Amino acid sequence: MRKDIFPSVKEALPVVVLTALFLLLTAVCIGLRTEHLLMTGLFLILFFAGKTTRKLAVALLPFIIFGISYDWMRVYPNYEVNPIDVQGLYEAEKSLFGISIDGTRLIPCEYFAQNHCMIGDFFAGIFYLCWVPVPIAFGLWLYLKGERKVYLRFAMVFLLVNLIGFAGYYIHPAAPPWYAMNYGFEPVLNTPGNVAGLGRFDELLGCSVFHSIYGRNANVFAAVPSLHAAYMVVAVAYAIMGRCKKWLIALFSVIMAGIWWTAVYSGHHYLIDVMLGISCALLGVLVFEQGLMKWGAFKRFFERYSRYIG
Repeated sequence: MRKDIFPSVKEALPVVVLTALFLLLTAVCIGLRTEHLLMTGLFLILFFAGKTTRKLAVALLPFIIFGISYDWMRVYPNYEVNPIDVQGLYEAEKSLFGISIDGTRLIPCEYFAQNHCMIGDFFAGIFYLCWVPVPIAFGLWLYLKGERKVYLRFAMVFLLVNLIGFAGYYIHPAAPPWYAMNYGFEPVLNTPGNVAGLGRFDELLGCSVFHSIYGRNANVFAAVPSLHAAYMVVAVAYAIMGRCKKWLIALFSVIMAGIWWTAVYSGHHYLIDVMLGISCALLGVLVFEQGLMKWGAFKRFFERYSRYIG
């Protein structure tokens, strides 16, 4: 019984050391916040509470690494690596997808800023709230259903897609459409996050959901690629590969298309961003399934990982 409840020293020591190192480096580099302590505490509770919860804690590591990676981009912002693109992306969008209205050529985001409706505002908010929760809920559902290998493939690809997207942020720092629409083409560092068109959802329901989310955005110059557009592509891909029910695949497809539309309708992303986000997701799936999973060393690591959480 004791052996089933408590992890071995070989398991526990790396966890304790890495957790302490994470908290120390976070405190020094970006400052500890409440969510860091909550996340760390929850992970340790799951890891040490018993064998079943320990498997779950280890299974969640790809999502935890994603969160840490995103947070740690504060240490060295992308705009300190490469110049910020504000006007170039705006002009490219206008050239490729511009809409002519009364002799004036507008980008799609500008058109929707002038032409929106209550129903559109409501569904835009609903779709965008599905951005991260639905993929994570899908992953947990796969895990709890016992589809551990499908879950692990999905979770690892989710992480890989994020890392590809984060690399894109540093390769090509770019302002979102709402920035060009509100501030012009001169990049101003430390510009606060903006709810843009999603603020209409908050106004409609008399809440501050999106204001609370975007008010915490540490860097607004990370619009390319749109990871909002990427996540549900990964979910749909593994719902299909995992042979999920057709209604679930259909639901995910609707949410996926809804998020793509909302990204532009709300002024948060150009169509170019959305297409690059979709490409990022497809690249991640391809690299993982046709590259990493055919590499012997990684394949053996994957099998050991899946057995541990199985």
